[in-house]
Amino acid sequence: MKLKSYFLIAVLALLSTACNEQFLDINTNPNSLPTASPNYIFTNALRQTASNMLGPNETASYWSGQWTQSNGYILSTTIFTYNFTNGDFNYWDGYYDNLQDYQVVIDNADAQNQKFLKGPAKVMKALLFQQLVDMYGNLPYTEALKGVSSLAPKFDEQQAVYDNLIKLLDDAIVDLKANAFASAFAGSDIVFAGSNTKWIRFANSVKLRILMRQARVAAKEATIKTEINKIVTEGSGFITGEDVGIGSASFWQPADGQMNPIYESWGYSAAGAKKALNNYPRLTKYLIDGLKTSGDTLRLKRIAYAIGGEGSTAGVSTRAEIAANYAGVPFGASSGYLPTTVSAPGPSIIAKGAFNRPYLIMTAAEIQLNLAEAKEKFGTGVSLPGTAQSYFEEGLVQSFRALGAATTGAAAFKGSKIENYDYVASTNKLTAIAYQKWLASCNFTGLEAWAEYRKTGVPVTPQSLGVPDAKRPVRLFYPNTEGGSNSANVTAQGTVDVFSTKIFWDID
Repeated sequence: MKLKSYFLIAVLALLSTACNEQFLDINTNPNSLPTASPNYIFTNALRQTASNMLGPNETASYWSGQWTQSNGYILSTTIFTYNFTNGDFNYWDGYYDNLQDYQVVIDNADAQNQKFLKGPAKVMKALLFQQLVDMYGNLPYTEALKGVSSLAPKFDEQQAVYDNLIKLLDDAIVDLKANAFASAFAGSDIVFAGSNTKWIRFANSVKLRILMRQARVAAKEATIKTEINKIVTEGSGFITGEDVGIGSASFWQPADGQMNPIYESWGYSAAGAKKALNNYPRLTKYLIDGLKTSGDTLRLKRIAYAIGGEGSTAGVSTRAEIAANYAGVPFGASSGYLPTTVSAPGPSIIAKGAFNRPYLIMTAAEIQLNLAEAKEKFGTGVSLPGTAQSYFEEGLVQSFRALGAATTGAAAFKGSKIENYDYVASTNKLTAIAYQKWLASCNFTGLEAWAEYRKTGVPVTPQSLGVPDAKRPVRLFYPNTEGGSNSANVTAQGTVDVFSTKIFWDID
């Protein structure tokens, strides 16, 4: 692995702290470790996490069958005909640079009398490694993040990394319980504003995600049940009723380079002009038609804009917001679908002037649906207090809430007999849970949607129109940067076939 550079340029002021000048005055020497106070490094690391997740979430939104592109641009062959190499989709370097920032916080928090940052930094470290495994499989873990003392770290087995992340999250919770967040530094925490209670619940929620991602691996069943029961016994619970996001109304600023990354990419400039890529992503025909067929029009109007896009009123479509005015694009279509004739990602993520929404990294809906899956699959083997049905139905409620739709719309599906919406009537409960996870992730957490799609095969989305066979990507190549700087360890992983070298939890 190449020696990582540490560009900790603070582009955003912390309005809620009294140390803004120190935050902006961060070491930027690419040849030395950061010398700034851990709290400033932590804030910038969180901001960088939001920026880094944008690319994987976009790519995965396509490959999970939620998004495609309009024909106002030349069709991307790397995305829609899967014609990519180890020079494409390099999310590896950015993630490892970001992980090094969190490691610096962990390593220096004690000496700087900021022990309260160790727990949150470990939670974020676990989250990023989980996503890296889901993209790349085996990777450097035990020898990673050691700077010049380990320039060519060995790769760890992906299953072993997952196992170690559970231990890391347990360590994080110990740190969080032992070290109250100093109120004077609450502004450096742009996720939970210094709430250790919420960080513990988030740690449990990340742990639940890691455990349930492996739910179809028979050899892991006993461990999964044991670990879930440990969470229940610990007693802090999970994130409920709210989503986990980076940044806030006081953090993201109305200046180019300082806005929510989604708004910055596909929304508007600080001056209010549409971004060049505003017309690029579009919702798939499969997604739009499925929402219409199910009568899920409340979420439809929040996931997508009607044909013609956003009108003069922020967050409201130009055309009447009726089902007939929403249209998707067949996945991978190369012509016939100009931007103004199909539905763009909607007001749930892009509305003019809404530059300061948090960048979501986990939704409450995902957590509830993971709980539903755990209870449905393992039954009395897990001591969760709710039923699979109650968690499922709450997952729908939280999905509606996160999108900005009236939550009463979720309750309307109880007893509706609609497959994958009405828990009781659905013929395959695990399929219904998987389908609702897929919907709940739309526009927010594409990488999780793609991971769950690879894990379950749900929903059965159409193949890209530009692909003549049934092959689809199941992972990414190791990037050529890693192959060049850590070649022996990359070579030791064997030949990677992005269509058949599956991540360990993808068992069929």
